Amino acid sequence: MDATKIIEILAYTIPSIVTGAVAYYLFQSYFKDQQNTRRWLLQKETHKEALPLRLQAYERMTLFLERISLTKLLIRITPISNDKNDYENLVIAHIEQEFEHNLTQQIYISDECWSIITTAKNATIQMIRKANRTEGIDNADQIRELLLNNLLEKQSPSNAALAFIKNEVSQLW
Repeated sequence: MDATKIIEILAYTIPSIVTGAVAYYLFQSYFKDQQNTRRWLLQKETHKEALPLRLQAYERMTLFLERISLTKLLIRITPISNDKNDYENLVIAHIEQEFEHNLTQQIYISDECWSIITTAKNATIQMIRKANRTEGIDNADQIRELLLNNLLEKQSPSNAALAFIKNEVSQLW
């Protein structure tokens, strides 16, 4: 083959290779853009469907924390008898029942939020148990009085968890 034939072949081959590379690049970027658009639309649709469920879960957990707040709990649950152990068990059973009723909500809220809510529940139960074991407490009314006086000095565990929920929900927007 002589040099003119090689130059002639290169004259036809190089532009077709360049055209093919440009077409490949354009198709790749087009398909990548289409894939990103589909992914974004899918996320948008999922977010639109999941947001109400998440907000409802936060609402239910807020209600749970309000219901186990000691000030409201002690007013709502009056002692059946004077026995302090019966009252402790009754109040703790109400807290556990409320918690079990809302267990499924953990699917829709963050792990950190669920952990804080569980900690608030456990801290509330611990406060009740500690009050029952305090010396000088002989009946259920004295437990209620001691717990309410303790809440005047320090914040209820539910309040910290409520603040966290409010912060987390504000980040959803």
